[in-house]
Amino acid sequence: MKTTIGVQNLLGDPKKAIRKVSIPMVIAMSFQSLYNVVDAVWVAGLGSDALAAIGLFFPFMFALMAISNGVGVGGSSAISRRIGQNNKIAADNIAVHSIILGLIIGILLIGVIPFLSIIYSLIGASGETVRMAVQYSSILFGGGVLLLFTNIVNAILRGEGDAKRSMYAIILGSVLNILLDPIFIYVLDMGIVGAAIATLISMLVTSFLFIYWVFIKKDTYVSISLKDFKFDLKIVKEIFSIGIPASVSQLTMAFSMFLLTYIVSKAGGNDGIAVFSTGWRIVSMGTIPLVGLATGVTAVTGAAYGSKNPEKLEISYIYAIKIGILIELIIATLILIFANPITYLFTYSETSAHILDDLLVFLKYMFLFYPTLPLGMLTAAMFQGVSKGKNSLFISLLRTIILQIPMAYIFGITFKKGLTGVWVGMILGHVIAVFIAFLIGIYTIKEFKNTLNHEST
Repeated sequence: MKTTIGVQNLLGDPKKAIRKVSIPMVIAMSFQSLYNVVDAVWVAGLGSDALAAIGLFFPFMFALMAISNGVGVGGSSAISRRIGQNNKIAADNIAVHSIILGLIIGILLIGVIPFLSIIYSLIGASGETVRMAVQYSSILFGGGVLLLFTNIVNAILRGEGDAKRSMYAIILGSVLNILLDPIFIYVLDMGIVGAAIATLISMLVTSFLFIYWVFIKKDTYVSISLKDFKFDLKIVKEIFSIGIPASVSQLTMAFSMFLLTYIVSKAGGNDGIAVFSTGWRIVSMGTIPLVGLATGVTAVTGAAYGSKNPEKLEISYIYAIKIGILIELIIATLILIFANPITYLFTYSETSAHILDDLLVFLKYMFLFYPTLPLGMLTAAMFQGVSKGKNSLFISLLRTIILQIPMAYIFGITFKKGLTGVWVGMILGHVIAVFIAFLIGIYTIKEFKNTLNHEST
């Protein structure tokens, strides 16, 4: 069987595999997060209309990322399982199916462009904001094929354990975008159109890098060729069985943020929204390592599941959770220690100084959020690896819509405890949900062991 260092990692020591796959992705996600911050800074220089235009496109961008990540996760999970089964031909076929599905979806997205102006107007935007939003969105929807292609091939590399090249691609795209933004926006005086073109060029360059690796250099584990391609509906169903729940899970989290913002507004008005949106940005930065760790869990547990090795599956899952808890505990402690200077970065102006105390309270309550999050996020990643996408979706729904939202409302609004009540409800719902998720994860592995034992007797 053709092998690579990535495949050797996946099939070797599970703890080492988790580290080898996860660490590069943690670094890559950090660069991507840096780009998002810098991009917002550059666009802010164009004025409030430009910021509003980008804001209008954000839900669409989130949906695009959810779709592309869903197909990518579905494909990479299936590839990892085939690696565990030593079935390279099937892994190759899954990779080709994933890319073709992405290209088809990307082409279909172009059909949204003629309706963008109507959609933005229905939302309530008007005038210059709509015009700028349509310009920006049209370019990125037109480049939807590039977005789907880069994200899916990136996921394929992660699925075969090649996290380093996945990291290089993400860093290249992020750094290139940071450098091109000011050139196209200000030097070439293209404004918000320049911001979209900078993003498009970054994706194009990253696409060329992927094309070189996969189609020219051909030193990846999977071989992508249309010559022997045969459409297989079962493969499509397998990809979507993980991909659709993963996409819906991301969209569910976005919807839960909308509902939480509504609850916060009822409990604390506009100042409450400012505290929550700012505080959650800090929380999101603190959870970046877990996003990278989750990609490692999906790949490693997928390979263990495919090779019918429940011991390796359990070791990698528990080890990742221990590492995740340790990392997030350190982050939570650092944020608590440096809470005052961190909050000052967001409240230094006269118009925002009055929310400083409430923001400090929010960060203190979120201390319990960080070290418990691995129980939920990494369990969901494990379920994606073992082809149980519905379980992964259930965990997301349980943590957000089913428990977190109602408890935030009960403590904040029903019990009239204001913003503090909302934070208490959020944390309580979250903690209960992630511990339930962890118990389901342990039970699933136990059932997997029992099934294999029955088959061998």
